[in-house]
Amino acid sequence: MNLQSLGYVGISTRSLADWADYGPNLLGLQPVDRSARTLAFRMDDRKQRLHVAEDGRDGCRFFGWEVADAAALDAFGGHLDRKGVAFIRGPRTLAEERRVADLLILTDPAGNQVEIFHGGEIASDPFRPGRAISGFRTGALGLGHVVLNTSNVDALIPFYTEVMGFHLSDYALRPFKAFFFHINPRHHSLAFVETGLPGVHHLMMELMSLDDVGQGYDLAQGEPGRIGATLGRHTNDFMTSFYSFSPSKFMVEYGWGGRDIDVAGWQSYEMEDGPSLWGHDRTWLDDARRAEAREMRLAAAAKGRREPVQVMNGNHHLLRGACPWWDGLKQRETQ
Repeated sequence: MNLQSLGYVGISTRSLADWADYGPNLLGLQPVDRSARTLAFRMDDRKQRLHVAEDGRDGCRFFGWEVADAAALDAFGGHLDRKGVAFIRGPRTLAEERRVADLLILTDPAGNQVEIFHGGEIASDPFRPGRAISGFRTGALGLGHVVLNTSNVDALIPFYTEVMGFHLSDYALRPFKAFFFHINPRHHSLAFVETGLPGVHHLMMELMSLDDVGQGYDLAQGEPGRIGATLGRHTNDFMTSFYSFSPSKFMVEYGWGGRDIDVAGWQSYEMEDGPSLWGHDRTWLDDARRAEAREMRLAAAAKGRREPVQVMNGNHHLLRGACPWWDGLKQRETQ
């Protein structure tokens, strides 16, 4: 009955036309199945990862979490019964709209619609990105991660750990309170930020190439008000990324180089250096916390905080050494 990954997200918007531009032309998503009031996007071999509806609102309407098969879905339903959590089984028409075999629907303590599903449909034709990108890192890790705003993190954690089965990765108490949770080797598939606001803080998409992110950053900088956080690198998942405001007011983190964790042996900890090694100047923070975040980054830099870059085979070349001190240091590390 264990959750495997974040499978899909439903988005509300006041302007479908804005998403029809932002989705393919900045994010590189492939638009599919457009109607007068809805638009779906692909980002890999799945028929649908994002479903956007022009319904006069902003934010997200639902979050789809995947389980292995029909037996796992039934087991999850039994688990919800034992926990006293109300749910319904989605009708066949809704499963077809979500492009899945079957699903359960419930609500978390903050009022977010949560869907548990299996059997995400696979497309017969290859993914065709909306702009020239290398592709998205998805597969068994899911489409990325989602971070929810909340006024009280403590009110949400029991539901997502004891009912949904998420595990704490790490947490930060400054410059804002944030908790990060995993269900697979992606460092986190879910997080909460105690902003005092409702709804979604951001949705993360991970790219296969750092250049995809840099070129997206160039595009976003060309649009006034689009940047939500400047290019930077996180202390916990090591992601190099920037954040842009979507047409639905929440942000999309666009990143590369996220770490894999050992789920079985992982030990959670407090992120005392703050959320970012460098960069990520957050336009959405107030002046005081924005200054505090900068001070924390500079303090981490002053004490020499560094993290290895996460790369894949075929995505890097080794440079020869050019500094005797550095070469000696790396040689001692391997002995």
